[in-house]
Amino acid sequence: MAVNVYSTNVTTENPSRHEMLTWVNGCLQSEFSKIEELCTGAAYCQFMDMLFPNSMPLKRIKFRTNLEHEYIQNFKLLQASFKKMSVDKIIPIDKLIKGRFQDNLEFLQWFKKFFDANYKGRDYDASAAREGAPMVFASVGGGSSRRVHFSSGRPAGTSSGPAADQPSEGPAHGDGEDTAVLLASIVELRKERDFYFSKLRDIEVL
Repeated sequence: MAVNVYSTNVTTENPSRHEMLTWVNGCLQSEFSKIEELCTGAAYCQFMDMLFPNSMPLKRIKFRTNLEHEYIQNFKLLQASFKKMSVDKIIPIDKLIKGRFQDNLEFLQWFKKFFDANYKGRDYDASAAREGAPMVFASVGGGSSRRVHFSSGRPAGTSSGPAADQPSEGPAHGDGEDTAVLLASIVELRKERDFYFSKLRDIEVL
């Protein structure tokens, strides 16, 4: 059974975001570049496997993803593992999967305290445990499910600097391909229209 941890932001000092990210990547041999990317839930799932062997079905974890439904799947696995090990913490899944910095930082700070209270010092090869699968926030591209865009925490309509007022330089990534597909469809429709027009003219002649 796990040792439960209860703490608030005002009770103890917390490590900086950079220290926290270095800790995660060092323990898990992962490649997260910012706190928001922990919204995938994969890191916490593997930490549970490190702390409590056989508490987490590693083969079901989506280690490389940017799809919200896969984040939810990972957090559901984490939730089940918490229940199995009698962890009282309620996981704010709806908040975490949105990729907002503050929500993910606060959960990571709690998890670090939970980890420290439960880690027994056993050797653990994180990369080998997940059979060499990379643990990283997947770059955008591929897949049709909803992707998460990180929130900067600024109110809508505000800018982050002069660059925000500049027009976009060229079409967004993928627009060229969409345009080509659209033009091909138009050409096919025109051919089909001309074919039926010719048939109608033949009928009128008869």
